[in-house]
Amino acid sequence: MKSDALVLPGMQVASGGNPSPLRHRARWGERLIQGFLFLCGAVSILTTVGIVAVLGRESLLFFASPEVHLSEFFGSTTWQPVIEHFGIWPLVTATLITSSIAMLVALPLGLAVAIYLSEYASDKARSILKPVMEILAGIPTVVYGYFALTFMTPLLRSIFGRDVVEIYNTASAGIVIGILIIPLVSSMAEDALRAVPDSLRQAAYGLGATKLETAVRVVLPAALSGVTAAFIVAISRAVGETMVVAIAAGAGPKFTLNPFEAAETMTGHIVRISGGDLSYDSIDYNSIFAIGLLLFVMTLTLNVISQRIVRRFREVYE
Repeated sequence: MKSDALVLPGMQVASGGNPSPLRHRARWGERLIQGFLFLCGAVSILTTVGIVAVLGRESLLFFASPEVHLSEFFGSTTWQPVIEHFGIWPLVTATLITSSIAMLVALPLGLAVAIYLSEYASDKARSILKPVMEILAGIPTVVYGYFALTFMTPLLRSIFGRDVVEIYNTASAGIVIGILIIPLVSSMAEDALRAVPDSLRQAAYGLGATKLETAVRVVLPAALSGVTAAFIVAISRAVGETMVVAIAAGAGPKFTLNPFEAAETMTGHIVRISGGDLSYDSIDYNSIFAIGLLLFVMTLTLNVISQRIVRRFREVYE
């Protein structure tokens, strides 16, 4: 009797005409690739764990010193380790000011660029603008620092007056950091916008919506999780920026809310102190690890918030 069983490609037909079950064949190339990818992931995780361990160990040496008190660290506005004053707020406020100014520049401009590239630009225009944005992202940050010092600061002084704007100030540093992270915002936001199904756009056009109304009221809300994640990642990038603030924002911790005055950020202070003639294991040296740990906690918090927002507002389309 003839068997009518379907013989699939790769099936071995046994004697008697009946196909034998599929057997998994060992593919050593795929296993090597899988092992390599696992190794890369393990190295990245172990590197992060090592960084956290070093920061924690050195920070404990700082906080274990009899001169340091947590109440002063989080409650004082004077940071002068030389005279045993360890109030972190001058460094934190300068960091928040520069990051806030950067966000005021980068978020609207980056989102506008993303909407244009996703909804308005032709394929030819996109092929030109995308490489230009990548070039902007590839410029070394030290170049941005000197750009802030030699161009942005004189521009602000010519607008607001030399008596108002100091040579080193957080405003020029924040504006240039905003320019620096525009490619990051626009790239991530554009990816989120282009992931929205085209059927939503066509439905909006069918109801009589204009291209702008479709982009703002349909596409942007549908990509809200990705756009928000782009914003938060950009904020983390601005908080951790080093060379621009080290060159243009000023040196010396100073508690001020005036963006036109010089102030030292957390990263700028770490650069200045670590490059000085400090003895190893001194309280000044250990203080930079405490600042680094606080900076790590700030960026980690922003990343956790980003992940929660993505999971909360993610839209799934079939």
